[in-house]
Parts: sequence; structure tokens; C-alpha cells
Amino acid sequence: MDTSQLKKFAQSARKLLLGTVGDKLKFAVGGNSPVRRQFPAAVAELEKNIREKGEAPVIDFVAYTWFNRFCALRYMDVRGYNPVRLVSPLPGHFQPEILEEAKGDSFSEDIPDSIRTEVREILASGRADAQVEAYKLLLVAFCNACSKPMPFLFQQIHDYTELLMPDDLLSGNSILSLIREAILPEVAESGVEVIGWLYQFYISEKKDEVMGKTVRTEDIPAATQLFTPDWIVRYLVENSLGRLWLRNHPASKLSESMEYYIPETEQSADFLKVSSPEDLKICDPCCGSGHMLTYAFDLLVRIYEEAGYPRSGIPSLILRNNLYGLEIDPRAGELAAFALTMKAREYDRRFLRREDAPRPNICILRNVTVTEAECSEYLNFIGRDLFTSALQEALRSFEKADCYGSLIEPHVGDVAGIRAILAEKQVGDQLFLNQIHRKVLALLQQTEHLSPRYHVVVTNPPYMGSKGMNADLKKFAESKYPDSKSDLFAMFIERCLQLVQRHGTVGMITMQSWMFLSSFEKLREKILDRNTILSMAHLGPRAFDTIAGEVVQTTAFTLSNTHIPGYKGAFLRLVDGNSEAEKAMMFKEAIQ
Repeated sequence: MDTSQLKKFAQSARKLLLGTVGDKLKFAVGGNSPVRRQFPAAVAELEKNIREKGEAPVIDFVAYTWFNRFCALRYMDVRGYNPVRLVSPLPGHFQPEILEEAKGDSFSEDIPDSIRTEVREILASGRADAQVEAYKLLLVAFCNACSKPMPFLFQQIHDYTELLMPDDLLSGNSILSLIREAILPEVAESGVEVIGWLYQFYISEKKDEVMGKTVRTEDIPAATQLFTPDWIVRYLVENSLGRLWLRNHPASKLSESMEYYIPETEQSADFLKVSSPEDLKICDPCCGSGHMLTYAFDLLVRIYEEAGYPRSGIPSLILRNNLYGLEIDPRAGELAAFALTMKAREYDRRFLRREDAPRPNICILRNVTVTEAECSEYLNFIGRDLFTSALQEALRSFEKADCYGSLIEPHVGDVAGIRAILAEKQVGDQLFLNQIHRKVLALLQQTEHLSPRYHVVVTNPPYMGSKGMNADLKKFAESKYPDSKSDLFAMFIERCLQLVQRHGTVGMITMQSWMFLSSFEKLREKILDRNTILSMAHLGPRAFDTIAGEVVQTTAFTLSNTHIPGYKGAFLRLVDGNSEAEKAMMFKEAIQ
């Protein structure tokens, strides 16, 4: 895919939306603004958020919220997933289909009766802005209808987010017009990964601003976001998840559909036993917009089909049982959940309408801060035997979750057992404990996702040397990861091996420096003593077309979380390729 036009669009769209939302914000909070009189509650909430977070972060949040939703709706339009085109016109028309239908007094069943009445009145008023206002009402109503299957992306809109929606949505220069020109049918048909590309490009200028500096916690996502080339994703997933299935099912024909699978020349008799596809658990602890997980979804569909499952039920089983993602960036996490939902819809055309459709297991790691007074009140009610020192320590460990992310290693114990006891004691019914109880439940959910229960862990972790780490992150690295503290990616090598079960497989692409530098000597020794390198593609420079020159030199590899004496892994030297395509071609030639 040629991503240059997507990059140009995303950067232009960000500037346009920031300016538009900023202007609307200034108008809304003006002393004599009619908006203040018409929507006092929304303006009050807006002003509260400005006081707490600052004006620029609020503008940035609203701008991205609408960028996120508009791009998602356009993708769904093109793929035919919406009951009526929301941001796209029919061929030969100029206005979105949903507005054209409303002008003919026809409405989607997702539009409530009250909104239909209001839209009719607006369109009949003859006002100059009637069509724009009617369209905004229809758009908000449909976004609210989408909140049921996709609450992570389409939260109910009834606040200042709606108040600050761009006004110009129907002209040839509008943000929606730009989106339609960028997400052409052939782009959307290439796959939901296009949404991930758009996100990376949307924040690319922010990344340029923070690179080379000490990175603040709130800027870590922008500084470390990097979209993984498709062929590398396939190599990592096929040689971890695919390999595990083939080991358990030697008669499987799965390898016939895996272009980047490296057949094993030898096999240890000691490996993870998996009889059913439903038992497989795959995690990306730095999931970003979900590229690793979406390809794992495709591979799991083939595994389920081979095992004899009916196709229509497979997507729900995969989301319920198999795929897990962790992320510190709420925006990227929303897109990962959206991408997996779109994958489910791709294989099950009724998925978005199913009452029992599961939501993707994407966990946004959020800060959990508990005061001494809250702890004391909670202890007095539930009993001090349950609220163990480990649980209290875990609560403290999540105080800076947005900085440490899935590098946090909580030691809570039986999470399911604790949940059961809390439910039995009916803690949720205690009004005075409600706030602390929500925090404990958030802790338990995050802890469960960070437990070492996965068969496969695949990821492209963040790259950040110690010079870029802020004081909190640097102190955490020195304390928790002394053998890999020089760079985040190296710390994640250790952490991924902790997350996977014994005999499980880790697949990663990282900087190549851990293979050579003396600062990573202890890490290398630990891997060679405790684990086994199953395969490695040494990529060197230019493995990412979006990064020019020799700056980022990488290696992709799979590790077994057990030491297999004498095992001979597959090692491919691909440092001479000058592009993603060249390296992919060299890889396939090497394994033939």
C-alpha cells in the first residue's frame, strides 16, 4: 500500500480539526455565547475539563475523537457494514446517503423517533444551515446507536464532544470530503489496518516534536508508535501461533496457507499441549492499533475451520477466548478494539446486530490511585485477610500505569477467587465504598491481563533509550529490569517471557542492539541460559519504509520460554535489503 497520501491527509486533517474545534471552543465558552444559554450543562462540563486538563489537551481530545469516528464510519461505509451510508454519498450523488434519505422522509431504523421529528422540522424550516444541522443530528444519533456493539469507540454523545463537532461537514472542503478522498474503496478493501496507518500518521508530527528529548509520560505513545510491516507481522504470528497448532496437530494443513512459516527441522517432545482452538490464548502487550491481533484473528479462523467449527460462530469464539491486547494509549486501544470488531464483521455479517456479541479483550492500562483512608475503610468492611499485602502492593504499582504500561508485574494471586469473595460480600452495593471498589475492580482486570497465562505473546514493543526516559520510568527500569534497563524494547523482551507460559512462544521485532552491545550482555546470557531462539530474521536498516536511512536497525525473532539443549534455530540474514518488499522477498527465497 502506498501510504504517502494517507500521511498527507492525516496530518492535514489534524490541523483542520484542531483549528475548527479550537474556534468552536472559544465561541462556546464566551461570556455572551448563545451556546452557553442553550446548553448550560455541556458548557459547564467543558469548562470543568479545561480547568482540570488545560485548553489544548481538551481540543486535542475532541479533534481526535471526531477524526477517529469519521474514519471508522467511512471504512464501514465502504465495506458495506452500515445499514445506510453515513459519511459517503451514493454513486452520482454529493451528500451522504443518510441525509438524502431523510430529505425524502426515509430514516434508518437506528434513528430514534424523536430525532426523526426534529430532523423533519429542521429541514422544513428553510434555514440556510438546515441541512448541516439535520445531518449533525443524524450522525450523532447513529454514533449513539453504534455505542452498543462498539462502546469503546462510539461512547454515547450528549456532552461537549457534540457541542464541538465541526460545522462544515457537507462542503467540498470539509473534513468528511477529505476522508472520502483518502479512504478510497481500494484502500478500505485492503483491510482494517488502514485505520492504524491513519493513527500513526495523525500523531506523526507530535512524534517529531518529542523525539530526541526526555519524553513526558503523556507523550510516550506518540514517541513510540510504529506500525509493523505486514510481512513481519505474518512471520511472527505464523511462527508462534501457527507453529504451536502444527506441533499439536501434525496432520494439519495450516502451513499451506502460511507464506512466512519456517518448517521445523527438529522438534522437542516437550511443548505446550493444546487440544481445542478455544484453549489458545494470544497476547500483544503493546498492541497499538491491533495489527498483530488482526492477523492472528485471520489465522485463528483457519484453525477453527480446520477443527470443524461452523464459520458463523467462529468470530465470537475468537473474541471471547483467544485474543488479548494491552495498551497505555486509549486512542490506539480503541482502534485495536475497532479493528478486531471489523474482523469479526468480515467473517460474520450479522455480528454487529448480535445481542450476545462479545467485545474485544483490549485492556487500556490506567492509573489506579488509592489513599490510605480508602484502604482503611475497605479493609474494615471486607476483612484484612483478603486485602493482602500483595493486593495493596499491586494497587500502588498501578499508580503510574500510563508510564510503565505492561512492564508492570503485579503479584496478586487468585484474581477470580478475590472477585468471587467481593461479590459474595456484596461490596458493590455499599455506596460509601463505591469509589474504592471501582478502583479495586480495575486493578483486578488489569492484573488478570498481566498474568503469565498466554500460549503466545507477539508484539512490536516501544523503542526508547534511557536518555529519552523521564525520571519515573528510568527509576522503574533500574529497579525492575536491571539487565535490560538501557532501552524499553529490551525490557519488553524480559517482560514478554514472563507473560508467556512455560514452553510458550514469544514473537517480537526489536532494535538489533541487544544482539551486540555490552550493556545487554546479561540479557543475552539470560536468554541463552533459560530460553531458546527458535528463529531470527536479522533485518538491519530499512525494514520500515516509513523510516528513512540507517536510524532504526531491527531484528525479528521467536523465542521458546524454555531451554532446549542443542536446538538449532533458523537464522536469516536480511540486512542487505533496501525496502520492506525486498526484505520480504529475500525472506521467502531463504526459506524455500
